[in-house]
Amino acid sequence: MTREDTRFAQLTLLAGAGLILLALPFVTTYNDFLTAGAIRLGVAGPLQAVGPIEARMVVTLLQLVGMHTAAAGSQIVVWDFSGRPTNLFISWNCIGWQSLVLLGVSLFVGLRGPQTGETRAQVVLIGLLGTVLVNLLRVALVCLLAAVAGRVPAIVFHDYGGTALTVLWLFAFWAFANRWILQGPVELEAAA
Repeated sequence: MTREDTRFAQLTLLAGAGLILLALPFVTTYNDFLTAGAIRLGVAGPLQAVGPIEARMVVTLLQLVGMHTAAAGSQIVVWDFSGRPTNLFISWNCIGWQSLVLLGVSLFVGLRGPQTGETRAQVVLIGLLGTVLVNLLRVALVCLLAAVAGRVPAIVFHDYGGTALTVLWLFAFWAFANRWILQGPVELEAAA
């Protein structure tokens, strides 16, 4: 890698970090707006049905890294290394549905233009699976922080770190999709 390539990579990372920091207030406000709308529409109950499923998946992730955990419904218990339990509850507003809405909006904008159906399906599937995985990792990190560092760091990460993680994922997802999956005009003409 040349000195010029290294400088370009560093500037790109710096610009990406700046964009993430600029997007955080928007995404946090957006989440609050969506929550108020979801409450008015009455979808809190149906969304809460996802909590027990997500709790079991998070427990499995935490057990893979050696944490002693258990789930009962939407409740997760994580034991720290000294054996002290920490109880957490995955409410309907913590399952990550806002990030799926944000992904949907980005897909609506990002898939405009001439793309094949197969290309669109690949991008949607990768985006959906990646967003679900990021949400599971986000909740697992909150649980891990609650057990190891306490409730305050877990709440701060839940409120801000989780949002940053989602925004970072969407930036990475679209960089990947534009680089490796989506076709430019030249590829589309060659395929025709």
